[in-house]
Amino acid sequence: MLSSPPVITIDGPAAAGKSTVGKGVAQKLGFLFFDTGALYRAVTLAALQRGVPIEDEARVEALARTIRIDLIPATQADGRPYTVLIDGQDVTWELRSDAVNAHVSTVSAYPGVRQALKAQQRRIAQQGRVVMAGRDIGTVVFPEAGLKIYLDASPEVRARRRCLEMEARGEHPDYQAVLAGVRHRDKIDSTRATAPLRIPDDAVVIHTDEMTIEQVVDRIVRLARERFRTTDGS
Repeated sequence: MLSSPPVITIDGPAAAGKSTVGKGVAQKLGFLFFDTGALYRAVTLAALQRGVPIEDEARVEALARTIRIDLIPATQADGRPYTVLIDGQDVTWELRSDAVNAHVSTVSAYPGVRQALKAQQRRIAQQGRVVMAGRDIGTVVFPEAGLKIYLDASPEVRARRRCLEMEARGEHPDYQAVLAGVRHRDKIDSTRATAPLRIPDDAVVIHTDEMTIEQVVDRIVRLARERFRTTDGS
């Protein structure tokens, strides 16, 4: 049995289902779900809203150090897994806009942004009983996690999933455009100099092309109960 506080990290490429799976795992185990990608999206959105040029690395990094980002339990029953606030303003769904999608990889590659957000991420994780989802959680943010998961799926499957998510919100996505965006995001995330996307050491790799969300969640829950002997009182 591990003596450190139970922490599960879920890494993987864009649209691999990390947020959906992480939320499901957290609900079944009674853990806090913390989607770290939301923080980078929040910084990106704040820059766009406040007229800070995305290519101005110094100003974006300064913004990341000064804004307050909060993730709290869902405040509305509209399908959101949590509520995200920037300086007290609810921006939960705005974080998934096309404009944010187009620029978040650039913002998340800035070393100063990653450093500004890392301390908050670690503080939350150290409380234990946390599921953290992102792209460098098991490699950089919390490599000592007791259970590290890497979710993967083909670009085509991930693009279809992203389209379904957008359609559920009343949008009308173009599949080829979404697929191109997923592939572009993969290239940026995998080749960036700071914390590139990679499989964490000792991670359990789960390929989800032929799996349902429920199957993925159930597998991780079983792994967590075995690893932490159990964490939900059962």
